[in-house]
Amino acid sequence: MPQTTNIAPLDLDSINHKLADTPATDIVRWARDQLGDRLILTSSFGAQAAVMLHLVTRVVPDMPILFIDTGFHFQETYAFMHKLAQRLDLNMKVYQSWMSPAHMVAIHGRLWEQGKDGLDKYDRIRKIEPMQRALRELEPKAWFAGLRRTQTDHRAQLRHVELQDHIYKVHPILTWTTKNVHEYLKAHDLPYHPLHDQGYPSIGDWHSTLRVGESDDDRAGRFQGLKQECGIHLPQTEAEDASRFSSGL
Repeated sequence: MPQTTNIAPLDLDSINHKLADTPATDIVRWARDQLGDRLILTSSFGAQAAVMLHLVTRVVPDMPILFIDTGFHFQETYAFMHKLAQRLDLNMKVYQSWMSPAHMVAIHGRLWEQGKDGLDKYDRIRKIEPMQRALRELEPKAWFAGLRRTQTDHRAQLRHVELQDHIYKVHPILTWTTKNVHEYLKAHDLPYHPLHDQGYPSIGDWHSTLRVGESDDDRAGRFQGLKQECGIHLPQTEAEDASRFSSGL
């Protein structure tokens, strides 16, 4: 894993106390000013991706935007990515697994039909490995992500700034509600993912994303209900992974 360099260790308890009620844009500015260059933003170009893409690039216009292309995204997702990349003039960095989709299916079968173990292997091949490779090559000091506490059990325990695998992880909209997200999109005339209005509030790969009812949790249609996270936003070291297992994820 990449190591943070040229930066003094941060007092995360003190920082998170100070940032507790700080507006999202100011959290992005804090990260820019305190952590300097080599900042990245990861985006899955999901239902409300335009929020973080707009929020962060208004402060750091040339920030690399990292997209992990599984090869199994909806066609609408690829079109949405290109639309936003052009509109917001994004500095895109696209990473893929070394194993093509056809190669993976030939060797391992349709992993998404093999229960939780199959989904976990799928995520390691198609998402986690290219993500770890991207972090090694880009060597970011900080990684922005649009995680929100209301999304999963793991995310409910997060703070605005965390240390994950030796990289500072910054969550500017961590405390936002769905209403806050909708208000931001409307205020800046930003688009939703085209599948949002078809009953997909959370959008991943086509084979593991289902429509949900109005009363369901936003992520109820992901991973066949077998898990909440793909693994990209979970710790990869044994010490940091303790919280993952304690939460039952």
